[in-house]
Amino acid sequence: MRYVIIGAGAVGGTIGVRLAQAGHDVTLVARGPHLAAIRERGLTLHAPAGDVTVRLPALDGPDERPLPADTVLMLTVKSQDTEAALRSWADAPVAGGGTAGERLPLCTAQNGVGNERAALRWFARVYPVCVWLPATHLEPGVVVANGHPHPGMLHLGRYPAGGTDTTADDSIREIAADLAGAGFVAPVRDDVMRWKYGKLLRNLGNGVDALFGRTAPEQLQTRVTEEGEAVLAAAGISHTTRAEEQAERGDRVRHVPVAGRERSGSSTWQSLARGVGSTEADHLNGEIVLLGRLHGVPTPANTAVQIAVRRAARERIPAGGYPLAELARTLPAELGGLTGDAGVNPAG
Repeated sequence: MRYVIIGAGAVGGTIGVRLAQAGHDVTLVARGPHLAAIRERGLTLHAPAGDVTVRLPALDGPDERPLPADTVLMLTVKSQDTEAALRSWADAPVAGGGTAGERLPLCTAQNGVGNERAALRWFARVYPVCVWLPATHLEPGVVVANGHPHPGMLHLGRYPAGGTDTTADDSIREIAADLAGAGFVAPVRDDVMRWKYGKLLRNLGNGVDALFGRTAPEQLQTRVTEEGEAVLAAAGISHTTRAEEQAERGDRVRHVPVAGRERSGSSTWQSLARGVGSTEADHLNGEIVLLGRLHGVPTPANTAVQIAVRRAARERIPAGGYPLAELARTLPAELGGLTGDAGVNPAG
């Protein structure tokens, strides 16, 4: 199968390079200086086992050429960019007739749990991917991937799952086999959204990390997760547990320094560090805020983090540089004296 990686950043760049190394036809989609760098000198992946640079076709969106019928679209943009990407690619022509939205599989390899429902408005064949892939993209044309011995674990499934035997879906089995052949751990699951909701709970700390870096208050990290668990319980939404996830991952995807350097920060931290002007906090902490409002569960910590991250993105406040005292004033009294060091979410 051929792959179009829509968003060749940390996650998409790692997947694209590894698939290309495994012999697959891969096209990268990027924008701005990152696209220019890929076109000029290729995409470089720094990894524990060594560095590699690949030269692949790179686009800023679909062109007039029909996509081959065996193409898989791998959506790896941040959630705030999902709708624009769906709108751009859904009507791309496919060889033999029809459009990408009608005929091609779309894999949503993204944080958050709202991308799949959004995608189903545009694409008939939607395949959620729960991403555990520690990687960083801060420099145009460069991705640092810290996962070892496997670069990442990518749980795949079909959306919606009701009445569908995901394991019998030929396309998802072929995609999973291709990813496994490229070095990833790629299980196929009927309950893939349950895994994505578990990942959502882990990602609630991304905004805290983006605001305060490695000095992020542990009490705040704990509180956003507790609120998330309470909201999902009230909504009747099943999710994996931290122990279940750790048992599944084991030593197969360890976070290993590259060139002696640890991973810089979460995916949200990276958005602030690059100064792109937006983050996915509205689709992570904001998802919990939304569900809390729907089900009558207070979410003051997630609300405060969501608003603060939006401000940091808008005002170009550096990653890790948000004034702790300003956030503390908007939080419940028991979280008023925030201190601590919670570290970085290794999964992104």
